[in-house]
Amino acid sequence: MLRKVDKHSGIPAYLQIVNMIKSEILLGNLQKGSQLPSIRDLQLIFDVNINTVIKALEKLKNEGYIEAEQGIGYFVKKDIDINKEVIDIIKECVLKLKNSRIDYYTAMLIFEEAWKNE
Repeated sequence: MLRKVDKHSGIPAYLQIVNMIKSEILLGNLQKGSQLPSIRDLQLIFDVNINTVIKALEKLKNEGYIEAEQGIGYFVKKDIDINKEVIDIIKECVLKLKNSRIDYYTAMLIFEEAWKNE
């Protein structure tokens, strides 16, 4: 779901936008060939400067996630196929973390350490 960026998170706004759009592609909400909202609409959705939106779109384009069609807009260039079972496992893990009252940032620290050590 595309939403306003968190201007107090410490993560640059353009990276938050990149991550939100990548997430939508990963979850299958934006599929290959899907057109993204216009730059102006994205500016309103994310509540950021238009240059921030353009910077995010350029990064996504350079990474091969989207492509631009002159005068038409931006389109999802590729599907990212993640096994639904993997997504279900992650959702189950998140639920367990929340039920254990482990906050997001602590969970991310644990995840990062586990990732490095496995």
